[in-house]
Amino acid sequence: MKLKKIVGVMAAIGIAAPGVAMATNGMNLEGYGPIAAGMGGASMAYDNGTAAVVNNPATLGLMPQGSRLDLAIGMLGPDVNTSMNMPGMGTLSAPSGGDSYYMPAIGYAKKDGKLAYGVGIFAQGGMGTEYGSDSFLSWGDAGPANKPVRSEVGVGRLVVPLAYDVDPKLTVAGSIDFVWANMDLQMLMPGSMMGPMMMPGGSPLGTVGGSMVTDRFVPAMMGGQMTGFNWGYFDFSNTNDYSGAAHSTGWGGKLGVTYKVNPQLTLGATYHTKTSLGDLEGSASVGFSANLGPAMGPMAGATVPVSVSGKISVRNFEWPQTFGFGMAYQATNKLMVVADYKRIDWANVMKDFKMTFTAEANQADPMAQAFMLGGTEMDATMYQNWENQNVFQFGASYKLTDAWTLRGGLNLSNNPVPDSTMNALFPAIVEDHVTAGVGYAFNKAQDVNFSLAYADKNTVTNSVTGVTSSMSQLNWQLMYSHRF
Repeated sequence: MKLKKIVGVMAAIGIAAPGVAMATNGMNLEGYGPIAAGMGGASMAYDNGTAAVVNNPATLGLMPQGSRLDLAIGMLGPDVNTSMNMPGMGTLSAPSGGDSYYMPAIGYAKKDGKLAYGVGIFAQGGMGTEYGSDSFLSWGDAGPANKPVRSEVGVGRLVVPLAYDVDPKLTVAGSIDFVWANMDLQMLMPGSMMGPMMMPGGSPLGTVGGSMVTDRFVPAMMGGQMTGFNWGYFDFSNTNDYSGAAHSTGWGGKLGVTYKVNPQLTLGATYHTKTSLGDLEGSASVGFSANLGPAMGPMAGATVPVSVSGKISVRNFEWPQTFGFGMAYQATNKLMVVADYKRIDWANVMKDFKMTFTAEANQADPMAQAFMLGGTEMDATMYQNWENQNVFQFGASYKLTDAWTLRGGLNLSNNPVPDSTMNALFPAIVEDHVTAGVGYAFNKAQDVNFSLAYADKNTVTNSVTGVTSSMSQLNWQLMYSHRF
């Protein structure tokens, strides 16, 4: 087990340890902060600490007068396996090596009269996989290419919230979010998959075009210099635990409200805007294994690897708008029951995954320099067509003693990823979670909270490629809080 970066896939620095090393509600966590996570993620209408800045900022208005500091650590334990039935070879399996991700967290908030405010840094979400270089996902049409295959996506926010008590019943709030996104990708595509994507209209998986294709690949095929591809390879990845090879920044925001119907029942609602991010950009290379044709004379029939260096731009990558509402009912002095509904608008931001690669003018590889006598740009689009996600969150807390509080809950959602576009590098397919938690108060100023969430295995087979991915997950979060 090792410390990993904020991802997708992946980790978190933020309020109440929200971490994402693998996706749970699409690319979001099932719950932010151990108080909410222990109750199925429901968080719209009660004080759940500084995790309010990602859940519902208006719940900051429900905290007692004074300040609080939250320090936390969490762990996500995804179990991902991908397989495919290969003719003559049976079923080949590729387990992902990304199985434990540790996340630090910190948050501060203060209630001062009718105002509550604070600051937080946290990972909104992401996803990721680590398949290495020796699985069938690293094979071209002619066999192993021995290229590492992995993905890591992370989106984080620095949030400045402000909540105001309009009257003793109504609190309104908003936040300004500074957003950053990171991405690593090492993806190999067999020639039998990439070739059809280069044809006019593309394939059911997507399209590959640009001057590198029209000015170089196509003429080389027509002129007999090439007969096809063994594989194509997109590579932008680094070893930094906290920043991806491609990155960008932008803005977002939230609005929230809570209303105390009576001393027992509180209602809450929130709206999170779609982010406004620039394209994710960084250094990259595009490689391919070319099968040489008759025009190459003595070299005809040879398979030659080429690696072209340049810059990558992941275009139109955004985090979706989300709205949610819920309730908290204090049934007795000891028992509280909570329930939320969230709608995550994945369809608006996960229609296509688009990349543009621009080659550098001067290439270190002589083969790449010769290749660059043609075009210098490649556009790749992989269809996603995600569906919007409905998330139902139910939970309860029971104050066993003045010191001990027990929690439990359910988080139920649909898988937003269609079978036809499920990609083994982005298996955001988990649906339902069972959660539990416990809190212990040392005194009125200090307490700790712990949550555990288990997602049962969900298995999806891509209806186009025949690749099957399964995923289950066991997560925990631990938080120390100090009030002053």
